Amino acid sequence: MTGPVVRPYGDTTGDGMVQVSFTLPIAHDKRAEGAALQLAGKMGLEPAMLVHAKQMGDGFTFFVVYGRVNHLVDLDSVRVVERDFPLLSAKEVNALVKSRLRRKLSVVGACIGSDAHTVGIDAILNVKGVAGEKGLEYYRELKVTNLGAQVSVPELVEAARVEKADAVLVSQVVTQRDAHLHNTREMSAAFREAMPAGRRPLLIVGGPRFDEMMTGELGVDRIFGRGTTPREVASYLVHELVVNREVRVGAVKGARR
Repeated sequence: MTGPVVRPYGDTTGDGMVQVSFTLPIAHDKRAEGAALQLAGKMGLEPAMLVHAKQMGDGFTFFVVYGRVNHLVDLDSVRVVERDFPLLSAKEVNALVKSRLRRKLSVVGACIGSDAHTVGIDAILNVKGVAGEKGLEYYRELKVTNLGAQVSVPELVEAARVEKADAVLVSQVVTQRDAHLHNTREMSAAFREAMPAGRRPLLIVGGPRFDEMMTGELGVDRIFGRGTTPREVASYLVHELVVNREVRVGAVKGARR
């Protein structure tokens, strides 16, 4: 380790204490509690202390275990996706779209596959928004089409074509058996097959279980994780579709001279 390191904090600085929770498929009794402590020990918690156990339905028990780990975190080795665009107000977003794009920016959103959880896509698109921020429908220079839940990939591609979408936003909450990853790969492959690179909309996905470092692997342009706000998404859209597009066009024109 070459950079600064940190250890977990529990009761005193650097004591290495952590709290973990998990469920075991066994009824709650003394043997189940012993099994939970054994698992915690194998996870590296030493000593492991059981602080909570509760039966969850028939034959399942939820546990919370507290204990010390010896692992350190090397902060220099941490890799994350940093925000590489400025956060803009709704007024600034509208002004940039109107003055530079000179038409409304078209956004199509949906939950694809069997995912029926629209809370994520609605938080970003609907006027009521989330966390005190209004959704993209509030931005007068954005044309928003919310297809809702359980939209098939072919339906999404066709809607993007009809609406002449500049960007497609997909929310995926259902993650069993990595359904969010399979659905995203299917979507990106369908858009690559249906539209040439120059006419393809930005593909953006979001959800609580996505790894923001997987954009290339999943074939999308951006991944937003938990806690994303409508303002962040609107600012990114303007950055990519207005500001960066102008830079790219300018570079091409300069190279031709």
